[in-house]
Amino acid sequence: MASSFLNRLARSKIGFHSLSRSVGIQASFKRHFAAVPEGPVPVDRVRNIGISAHIDSGKTTLTERILYYTGRIREIHEVKGKDGIGAKMDSMDLEREKGITIQSAATYCSWGDNRINIIDTPGHVDFTIEVERALRVLDSAIMVTCGVAGVQSQTLTVDRQMKRYNIPRLVFVNKLDRTGANPWKALEGIRERLHLNVAPLQIPIGLESDLEGLVDLVANRAVYFHGDNGEVLKFAEIPKELQAQAQERRRQLIETLADVDSEMEELFLHEQEPTTEQLKAAIRRATVGLKFTPMFMGSAYKNKGVQLLLDGVCDYLPNPTQKKNVALDRNNNEAPVELVVEDSKPFVGLAFKLEDGKFGQLTYVRVYQGKFRKGDYLTNTSTGRKLKIARLVRMHSNEMVEIQEANAGDIFAIFGVDCSSGDTFTDGSVNLSMTSMFVPEPVMSLAVTPPKEGETNFSKALSRFQKEDPTFRVHVDKESNEIIMSGMGELHLQIYTERMRREYNVDVKVGAPRVNYRETISQRADFNYLHKKQSGGSGQFGRVIGYIEPLPEDSKETFVFENKLIGQEVPPEFVPAIEKGFREAVAKGNLAGHPVIGVRVVLQDGQAHSVDSNEMAFRLAALNAFRQVYKDAGAVLLEPIMSAEIEVPLEFQGVVVANLTRRRGLIQDTETREGYCVVKADVPLNSMFGYSTDLRSSTAGQAEFSMEYKTHQPVPPSEQNMISDRYHKERLASYKK
Repeated sequence: MASSFLNRLARSKIGFHSLSRSVGIQASFKRHFAAVPEGPVPVDRVRNIGISAHIDSGKTTLTERILYYTGRIREIHEVKGKDGIGAKMDSMDLEREKGITIQSAATYCSWGDNRINIIDTPGHVDFTIEVERALRVLDSAIMVTCGVAGVQSQTLTVDRQMKRYNIPRLVFVNKLDRTGANPWKALEGIRERLHLNVAPLQIPIGLESDLEGLVDLVANRAVYFHGDNGEVLKFAEIPKELQAQAQERRRQLIETLADVDSEMEELFLHEQEPTTEQLKAAIRRATVGLKFTPMFMGSAYKNKGVQLLLDGVCDYLPNPTQKKNVALDRNNNEAPVELVVEDSKPFVGLAFKLEDGKFGQLTYVRVYQGKFRKGDYLTNTSTGRKLKIARLVRMHSNEMVEIQEANAGDIFAIFGVDCSSGDTFTDGSVNLSMTSMFVPEPVMSLAVTPPKEGETNFSKALSRFQKEDPTFRVHVDKESNEIIMSGMGELHLQIYTERMRREYNVDVKVGAPRVNYRETISQRADFNYLHKKQSGGSGQFGRVIGYIEPLPEDSKETFVFENKLIGQEVPPEFVPAIEKGFREAVAKGNLAGHPVIGVRVVLQDGQAHSVDSNEMAFRLAALNAFRQVYKDAGAVLLEPIMSAEIEVPLEFQGVVVANLTRRRGLIQDTETREGYCVVKADVPLNSMFGYSTDLRSSTAGQAEFSMEYKTHQPVPPSEQNMISDRYHKERLASYKK
């Protein structure tokens, strides 16, 4: 490995003399070729990080450079597999063909005496669950933003996810070598749109094609990246033309820290210049405390700034002991229990990701407490099953490295364990369950039909995909008897149908995409319904009286049932059956057969018969009462609205805006960036099918767009009537068959 470095150094413009004069460069040399420790590492030297961003911001390219500079890989390969190999973290053929990350991928490396466990996550909104579950188990993250586009739609989603799990982060402003790069505009966007207390720790030496290096504001020096792949760092004095700007930016950094850190505040008030060590310590305290976000910058593709970012990961992000994790005690009414990251404690781990490997199901586990050795037993607290684990591995993308034990704070994988994503494992001495992660609801569906000869493999594929991905759902439509796949978008479902073909040799027939509408009510309506049936012997009798009304718009519940019965007109044992009947009714609305949300049902009175009343009678009474009164409550059909962001050359701005308007889009904002225009609009998902092809043809292939789910809103009355009429005609036709 050392000889490989010497050969690259001989070809570079930097000689041995310049290398030997700098202690910093010597340290970089040693760290680049440090062996990755497979054994235990002190927990304070462990960093569990995710790399997340908007699609095409350079996450996978950045991860590739991190693996190269830490000695984890010997050569750099690019996204899309242009050289026939592709980036290390994009191991699926589909990822290399499409040039995007589809599944999160785990790896690990060493920087100095620190072990860094990394999960590279997708940037496309359709695969947002991969980001969600990665952030659920990680301690910190790098949020990558594009130096040209700045904050984009998926950046906002990633920001919300990081805030949901209280994730400390570094920001890396990437692509400063690109035309139109402006890190200060990105900084402004992060402050204004993400509301983060962020300040840069660096300023660029040149931009676009003139990007030469960076000024390190903490160490007060310039850093240049030489060698074939930027592996040789050269430290120098700050260029004269940047000294004033560097001094002002450093002052702003210290002032920002003084607002959130008491030690830095004291130095600032006494007008004392902090040392490099004091400044680093303040940045770390504020970052770990979620009070400050350091901003790094560079160009991963041009091999500039990555080593300084790695220093930042080790210097400023928390180790596993500094992140609070809570489990629920299943033996004590799910009372919260704070976990302690120590090997001596009872083992607690979370299965957060599943894959189907050549040795069976591969389960990724995050260790929150305790230590686990090869051959030990695990208990799945969700099922109660006890299992002996014969093999432990640490993942390096799609490669595996056998290990003997996993320690507190670590991430590892196990084979042949039948479990689901989100299951908790313990050593059997405690009965704890980790808190669940947020899973968004699917927004799009497809009807699929497998070939008769491939039905067995089709079932296996659906079972596996649902286990792997909580946002991928499958059900059989009771009326049409069609198999319906639901997911987060067109690309999401396309990927799964393509995986069925490649991995299971099942070429399914795919129907037209279906939007996942919802129904709701707009006003209160009273019900008084009697279900009575007599056919010899004991019959059925049940009356329910009450009202339905809309829930407040900010309610987190989709359905609320309230029992306000007074007296014994309806025996208490029938109330659960009444609630079940109403829940069954809201599962499929009368308007167009979609789930009904935002409804409160209040049961006020009723009537029972001493002989003919039973649970079925009251369940049917509730079901029919809701259906009878539903129209009087002002039933409304809701459609998913997507937040779309289109980047297009200025000459095509009018074409794009007109196209969005035709699709019932509502323009929210337009922004001009160096000959390009960014159009932001809210558009119904039902209007966006085929938009990528339309956009490509109308802009000569020069536009890019992304979108994410925003909310459900009422459809226009004319369209509601059309959808409702079509539903009832199809329903009538199916009955006649």
